[in-house]
Amino acid sequence: MFIEPNHHSKNMQPRTGWIEVVCGSMFSGKTEELIRRLNRAKIARQKVEIFKPAIDKRYHEQDIVSHNENSIRSTPINAAEEILLFASDCDVVGIDEAQFLDNSLVEVCNRLATNGKRVIVAGLDMDFAGKPFGPMPQLMSIAEYVTKVHAICVVCGEVAQYSYRKVTSQDKILLGETDSYEARCRRCYNLEDLA
Repeated sequence: MFIEPNHHSKNMQPRTGWIEVVCGSMFSGKTEELIRRLNRAKIARQKVEIFKPAIDKRYHEQDIVSHNENSIRSTPINAAEEILLFASDCDVVGIDEAQFLDNSLVEVCNRLATNGKRVIVAGLDMDFAGKPFGPMPQLMSIAEYVTKVHAICVVCGEVAQYSYRKVTSQDKILLGETDSYEARCRRCYNLEDLA
């Protein structure tokens, strides 16, 4: 369980920023956890800016929407650098589906954190082939806090960490839901290889 750090200090030094990464497979609750943390920041009266890749229009053009249909307003972007244009006057930056953004996201998050912002990034840690996905591996290595969430394997009911693609396509990016993907544990993900 992630416990939000308390960085209140009696001295008046500039606030220290940091990076949090929430990662895992599809259907593991990454977006749900991101929305929860961002809503808590809003309750604390912190100014929050939220971003998602413009290509992700599965549920809504602008909002970030979890599989449980919880949502929060966001700004769609085409490149990670755009975040710097909108995030200068906020305390907390939220980024969903980070695996779809370009690798400059790592430098963008570093700059934001160095400038005193809390940066919360959610995304898939692996693609459908079980390989590290986009800027996520680098973000996980530089983050102060990493939370790996898990889904439930649809085949056997064990803890799942893989996004199994049910359709025939070798495209690295294929937006889809339960019609295209399902969560699987290591054993069930590799069933075809073992046969």
